[in-house]
Amino acid sequence: MRTIGELHRRGASLLADSESSLLDAKVLLIHAAGLTEEIFHTRPEAVIPGRAAGRFLGLVRRRRRGVPLAYLTGIREFWSLPLEVRPGVLIPRPETELLVETVLALSARPDQVIADIGTGCGAIALALASERPQARIIATDISRRALRTARRNAGRLGSANISFLRGDLFAPLAKRGLRECCDVVVSNPPYLSRADWEGLAPGVRDHEPAGALLAGPSGLEVIGRIVAEAPAFLRPGGRLVLEIGAGQSAPILRLFGPGWTEVACRPDLAGIPRVVTARRI
Repeated sequence: MRTIGELHRRGASLLADSESSLLDAKVLLIHAAGLTEEIFHTRPEAVIPGRAAGRFLGLVRRRRRGVPLAYLTGIREFWSLPLEVRPGVLIPRPETELLVETVLALSARPDQVIADIGTGCGAIALALASERPQARIIATDISRRALRTARRNAGRLGSANISFLRGDLFAPLAKRGLRECCDVVVSNPPYLSRADWEGLAPGVRDHEPAGALLAGPSGLEVIGRIVAEAPAFLRPGGRLVLEIGAGQSAPILRLFGPGWTEVACRPDLAGIPRVVTARRI
């Protein structure tokens, strides 16, 4: 049997090719051995049972093969919420929190109807539900696996004001006659081009779902559909809030025709245009 300190050093050594080897080894050891942060930091001499040590080293080996850390632990934090994530479901990114910030800034009324199109694990919908418990939130996704994960996250977090509907983009809303009912439509859609997809790090390209990232040859295919279809489901004056990729702001802003006003783009912390907003006339 080995101690916490010994196992952490061994894991970090095996992950030495990674810039985050110490952090990754720590996260995996805490997860595999059921430790707390306090015990990890204050009791490096504590002995870890052999079974837990074996689980840890097995996770380290999978991490070396490029499996994302969130898939190994099953948890990713978003908006300070611990969300379950599993293979086949997109891992939420920190920059997507800018979507939540933008919706909250645009939606002063607490009882608004908000549609989250392509909800994945439910990150955006759950963050908004935590901040706007009186809002009615409709979250759609075409993936059964994603919706199962999102529903489990909502159940664990006690989010009762979200309806999860399966279908392609706005199809579930159309099926239920929910036209011109939304105050806000928000989406982090697939926006990678084929070239972008081929250039991704193997840890993303080989493990995360292509359907949640790859839009098509240009990268604008899904966003173009959302811009075209959203007016039918927004109330007059309703807002569309979209996450976009680097270098996409100019062609995406050109997608908005005369039915839209107040079209703008907001940069992320790195200065990259990241969130497009528009108001339906």
